[in-house]
Amino acid sequence: MVLGILGKKVGMTQIFNSEGSAIQATILKVGPCTVTQITNKLTNTKTNIQIGYEYINPNKLTKSKLGYFKKYKIPCFKYLREYAINNNELKNVKLGKIINIDTLKVGKYVNISGTSTGKGFSGYQKRHNFNRGPMSHGSKNHRQPGSIGAGTTPGRVFPGKRMAGQMGNKKVSIRNLKIIKINKNNNILVIKGSVPGKNGNLIYIYNK
Repeated sequence: MVLGILGKKVGMTQIFNSEGSAIQATILKVGPCTVTQITNKLTNTKTNIQIGYEYINPNKLTKSKLGYFKKYKIPCFKYLREYAINNNELKNVKLGKIINIDTLKVGKYVNISGTSTGKGFSGYQKRHNFNRGPMSHGSKNHRQPGSIGAGTTPGRVFPGKRMAGQMGNKKVSIRNLKIIKINKNNNILVIKGSVPGKNGNLIYIYNK
């Protein structure tokens, strides 16, 4: 089955392997998630399913969401996420089924998406790693961006020009991150390398 599961980033640490080398690792608290919706078939081969993560007080939900959870007699969740699965895997998926990290194994590779850490309004050097101008006394261009476009023709700045602006706070996906350790009792996953976002951020793990 195509894995799709939500979790949160706990923090980073380092783990020593059998050779004594330090490996940078990220600790994630993953699942359990519950199947909250199975939509109609998108194509002849795939169907969308929706999963919910982290229980929430029903008083904090809108009437439409609360009515849906009551209709199908499933708990209320704070986060919902949809992804597609093959139709031949539908026999293993039912409304209310709990998805956890039992399907994962140490040594396997997964993809992780999350929101990167926001760093506010940043200059073009920090944001795009541009070089600065000469720092000598005669230079009048230390950290200025310089020319940003042509003259009369076309007489405007093209969209997408790399300039100062909001840095971070965007969806970032990292592919092929290796699983180092799994603690099924506490739903803990240890991943080799870094994961987008700061501690406590919501992350989405999948293996497409």
